[in-house]
Amino acid sequence: MYTFGLAGFPVGHSLSPWIHEQLMEQTGVEGEYQLFEITPENFDEQIDQIKKQQLDGFNVTVPYKEKIIPYLDGIDASAEQLGAVNTVKRTSDGWIGYNTDGTGFLHSLQARFPDLFHQKINVLLLGSGGAARGIFAALIDQAEVKVDVANRTVSRAEAMIAETGGDHAARAVTIEEAEQAAGGYDLIIQTTTVGMSPNDDTSIMPLQNIKEGTVVSDIVYRPVMTNFLKEAEQKGARLHFGHEMLLQQAVYAFQIWTDLHPEAHPLLEKFERKLKGE
Repeated sequence: MYTFGLAGFPVGHSLSPWIHEQLMEQTGVEGEYQLFEITPENFDEQIDQIKKQQLDGFNVTVPYKEKIIPYLDGIDASAEQLGAVNTVKRTSDGWIGYNTDGTGFLHSLQARFPDLFHQKINVLLLGSGGAARGIFAALIDQAEVKVDVANRTVSRAEAMIAETGGDHAARAVTIEEAEQAAGGYDLIIQTTTVGMSPNDDTSIMPLQNIKEGTVVSDIVYRPVMTNFLKEAEQKGARLHFGHEMLLQQAVYAFQIWTDLHPEAHPLLEKFERKLKGE
């Protein structure tokens, strides 16, 4: 029997228990998934208590994806590159950290649009936070991808490119520059919390200049259809939803823990209904 969990603050709203219960049912294994709400002032003590439990692995969410690293026995190359961990596994070498955000995003995008990376594409990445770093790192591993990173504070975008991009010829731009040049992108990815409930009526930038057929992605999953995606749909874009990334990164974490390979696709419709409260 497997035992997994999630460490973060707050975690009461998390859908991770439901997702991993579905993955365990699909693969025919028994297990449980617990929530560990760690208050910032008690992080040292509580993370040590979690590590002493008989867990096979645990996820890490905000605000501890960076803070967890010194408490681990090692991290894999992707987590080291990003400076962030969202999945931890108990191994014979101790507690090892991984990052599944970028891979989860890329897998979910390729599952919906398998044609997308068969050609040279121009990408606009909006934001430069933790999720953006993982997605950026995954994108630049694709051979024919040119990435512009837009952020309200351009210096943060420049720093992310310098720290994560290696010698990749990515470019930092302002939100206003991105808006004006939106028609030149084949893929636009919104990685910030703008538009997340309860601020459903907000959007990071207008999309009036995008071309028909552009793939527009928003990693916000509450609501499923953000204002950003609504405007994209009106302009004839192809849509990629945040819950698809959330599900795929969980599948990848499950693979790390169990060496089993569940399928995300059969759960997508059920997961969407749950998010909508149906």
